[in-house]
Amino acid sequence: MLTRRSFGLAMAGGVVGQVVPTQAQTFPERPVRMLIGFPPGGTVDTVARIIGPPLSERLGQAVIIENRSGAAGILAVEAVARGQPDGYTIVFASAGALVIMPHMQGNLRYDPFTDLAPVSRVVATPMLLVVGKHVRANSVKELQEFAKANPGRLTYGSTGSGSSLHLAGELFKLRAGVDILHVPYRGGAPAVTALLAGEIDMLLTDIPVVVAHVQSGAFKALGLASDRRSPVLPDVPTIAEAGVAGAIAEGWYAMYAPAGTPATVVNTLRSGLADVLAQPAVTQAIIGLGGLVQSGSPAELADYQRAEYAKWGEVVRLSGARMN
Repeated sequence: MLTRRSFGLAMAGGVVGQVVPTQAQTFPERPVRMLIGFPPGGTVDTVARIIGPPLSERLGQAVIIENRSGAAGILAVEAVARGQPDGYTIVFASAGALVIMPHMQGNLRYDPFTDLAPVSRVVATPMLLVVGKHVRANSVKELQEFAKANPGRLTYGSTGSGSSLHLAGELFKLRAGVDILHVPYRGGAPAVTALLAGEIDMLLTDIPVVVAHVQSGAFKALGLASDRRSPVLPDVPTIAEAGVAGAIAEGWYAMYAPAGTPATVVNTLRSGLADVLAQPAVTQAIIGLGGLVQSGSPAELADYQRAEYAKWGEVVRLSGARMN
């Protein structure tokens, strides 16, 4: 039999046990902070500010964007991974901090799989393979054939050793079976300038960075490192269509909450985000940045993250890529 005191404790425990589900059912009751791991003005920040206002309207609470920049997006992910699992602090994370940096440095203070609750994919920004007009190749196949016949003669630029552009180039080399020399630069602008001057032969980079040079004829766009074509350059085939399978190199951004966030809260965020991404104005704004809208369930994001983690781990291991 329960004593009066033990009965009271049991009842109290039952009430406490109901607090989190009740709060989750009424989520959100106050503003939601969405952390961005990069400074204002970049692609991640721009996309966040495109989806932020309509998401605020959909949730009925303000979504406050907070730039927690530093360490290639790691600081923002770390802050959310160590935060309260209530949905009021989330992160709009980039691929680098989730599937690349864990292979490049071993002292991360979070596990990208166990410390975060996936909410939804949001946007992919596929990289475009461009060559200078001096290069005697007008297709991925011709480029591949020339590189195989002349190992080590062609060069590709990047924004530095260990950068996403570097790894994209190494992925292309692995899948195409070619030997192309990597030339690192201190940023995207110097790499583009080098290609314009003919100092290097090719780049794999974001569409907005080079689209004007493609349209002017200074660069030749050979293929998109994606599983679908871009509305910005609909006549440019994917690299797979052009004959090299598996060379998908996309920057991608997704929403995460801290691990342990109630499923009802995650689903509320995911549902609101899906509605926002279905709005034509949002879709067109993202396309204008060279992006492709990607929605989906938390489970689909988790599966995608695991596949990307394995892919980039292979590239890092086989290429020996290291940070600057």
